[in-house]
Amino acid sequence: MSTGILLMTYGSATTSDGVRPYLSSVYAGRPVPEELIREFERRYEVVGRSPLVDITLNQGRALQRLLDAQEGPGRYRVEVGMLHSEPGIRDAVRELTAGGVDGIIAIVLAPQFSPIILAGYQRSLGAASASLEHPAQIHLAGAWYDTPTFVASLAQRLLAGLDTFGPGKDRVPVIFTAHSVPLSVMQKDPAYITQLTNTATAVADAVGLPRSRWQFAYQSAGHSPEPWLTPDLLDVLPVLREAGHTEALIAPLQFCADHLEVLYDLDVAAREQAEAAGIAYHRMEMPNTSPAFISALADVVARESAPVG
Repeated sequence: MSTGILLMTYGSATTSDGVRPYLSSVYAGRPVPEELIREFERRYEVVGRSPLVDITLNQGRALQRLLDAQEGPGRYRVEVGMLHSEPGIRDAVRELTAGGVDGIIAIVLAPQFSPIILAGYQRSLGAASASLEHPAQIHLAGAWYDTPTFVASLAQRLLAGLDTFGPGKDRVPVIFTAHSVPLSVMQKDPAYITQLTNTATAVADAVGLPRSRWQFAYQSAGHSPEPWLTPDLLDVLPVLREAGHTEALIAPLQFCADHLEVLYDLDVAAREQAEAAGIAYHRMEMPNTSPAFISALADVVARESAPVG
């Protein structure tokens, strides 16, 4: 019998044409404000296309190849499911169970784990299992932000980003970022914020980046009136210029692939803000399908497959 591996991510519209159904899924039946739909359509038109779904599918294929090489063909079967777009989690679970797996390990492609923020995945897995004639045994993997190979994969990307500065790389400040969440969520789950800051510290230590060279900021705050976590990246950039810096490297720690929050929120909005403040904008590459990142996913699979005790 083989074990199913389900890689899950939030999902995305691919082009502006898919924004309305995507946001309808995110809002789960509640009315989606028309101004929000128009704003997201505008953002997609600016970036042209979100590669998130394509990259996630390629991550699944790369993980399958690596697991086959490590464990032999047939030991694991990898599928990919999106929470709010196609291919969906329910269809992925059906594909795995139809293939005869004896259980499923579900891995959210978000290294830091919060039962509040990631509750939608748990509900979707439950609904997918309940829709089957014989409910599947599904195990949801926990946090993997501190997996050594994952930290190493980010460190590799960070070093490559710093190397582009040439001789001046030892003076360039680094801003680690993560998706902002409402302040109320942080108050209910402070451990999630600790995971984020621990990730930043581990990656900085791995490349020998002194504490004076880096800071942490949030990006992509939601479209709601409630307070969101600060400092916001767009507020940090002008402060760097006031301190005399003319360049900065932005290093997202929470995203595993390029998508709208990277290609627009960072590469368009943050770039504009940085240039307006007199800061040359640079960004670390996302993990995407780098061999180091796929190796980290294989290590998560091995950890979750290991017998308890």
